[in-house]
Amino acid sequence: MARTTALHQWHQSAGARMTEFAGWDMPVSYERGAIEEHRLVRRSAGLFDTSHMAQYRVRGAGSLEYLERLVSARLSTLAEWGSTYALLCRDDGGVLDDLFLYRLPDAWFVVANAANRERDANWFRDHLPPSGVEFADVSNATSMFAFQGPSALAVMDRLSDGAASRISRFAAAELTLAGCSVTVGRTGYTGEDGVELFVPNGAAPDLWELLLAEAGRAGIEAGPIGLAARDSLRFEPGFPLYGHELSTEISPMEARLAWACDLEKEFIGRDALARQRERGVERRLATVRMAERSVPREGFAVLSDGQEVGFVASGMYCPTVDASCANVFVPRALAKAGTDVTIEIRGRPRPAVVVKRPLYTPAYRR
Repeated sequence: MARTTALHQWHQSAGARMTEFAGWDMPVSYERGAIEEHRLVRRSAGLFDTSHMAQYRVRGAGSLEYLERLVSARLSTLAEWGSTYALLCRDDGGVLDDLFLYRLPDAWFVVANAANRERDANWFRDHLPPSGVEFADVSNATSMFAFQGPSALAVMDRLSDGAASRISRFAAAELTLAGCSVTVGRTGYTGEDGVELFVPNGAAPDLWELLLAEAGRAGIEAGPIGLAARDSLRFEPGFPLYGHELSTEISPMEARLAWACDLEKEFIGRDALARQRERGVERRLATVRMAERSVPREGFAVLSDGQEVGFVASGMYCPTVDASCANVFVPRALAKAGTDVTIEIRGRPRPAVVVKRPLYTPAYRR
């Protein structure tokens, strides 16, 4: 039986279309539909139930050294209440998962992908030192929301006397919302400004409803967002999805994530990635825009001069650019913007062109 979040009944009552995802029964979309949900986040604010994601807590005097050895980002320079994106790699440089880490005053809080929860937890436990570090999987007790969009902070500020907007981008804070202490990170995976919130399961329904109600009182358009729009929102700004643009068979160098790997420090996979950087990789991630509305799907072949040269990692209709697009892995020479390729869709080659990434510039880069 699929797991359910603390908001499962709310999603059903709101008319959500549900589906199994990574062992969870999750909302794909609500009554307004995925495309309109996507546009709502881009123009105003959307609320996501991301409680299915894995959450770990790491404590102890040796936590920094332990985590530095496991993840690709440098943590020693991260300030208290700071956060960072990082990769968990194998010795050969293949990616076990991509993570977000928050440096809290008394612990490290780690967010991982739902599908990798058990594997990641075992990896962390297998690499624990003999003493000095405590690792705990707190996923079952923790709900996680993302409140994203250009108007999301205005709603949060109304509930926190302006404290939310005082959180720096990629930082976090402890705020009291709905009478409960909530860890709030000014982070997200949509390309918009906004926050991610971590709260005990028991307080989740009240906080969820409070956020939507406060938006209504402020005259701010906001609504719930499902997995389908979450995917297109992360795709447009070029954020990877594990199992598509990242896997144990895809390295950060191939996935254009060298920036997430500090090769000046030691971590598992570092040596393999340093060799890849030195000699270069044969294939690379690129984004293509279809000449017509045909939607390329995962696994479809990429062709050049009639020969198969790569594959589609993920593809979809992108509402902001009003085009069907795909992320593909192709030889480096074909990954340059302006290169013409074709995608084989249901046995027919469809024209596409490699375009400059990202399709949508994240708010914090403007």
